[in-house]
Amino acid sequence: MREAYNGMAAADLDGVVWQKSRHSNSKGNCVEFAALPNGDVAMRNSRFPQGPALVYTRDEITAMLLGVKDGEFDHLGGTP
Repeated sequence: MREAYNGMAAADLDGVVWQKSRHSNSKGNCVEFAALPNGDVAMRNSRFPQGPALVYTRDEITAMLLGVKDGEFDHLGGTP
């Protein structure tokens, strides 16, 4: 696999295992995450699995997950 960068085609991230939430609906409307060999984490839109991937450091993912767990992004969801 070549070096991962933001906006690269998710299909070019060979050998990674994509994971989506068990809360994802049957239409595939979810984001998927994959651990990269260098320790970073890639994210893609499950509706467009061949589309672009965003690449984050572990620290960035940790900060985002802590904010999600604390409810900081609840206002962005469709359910009040």
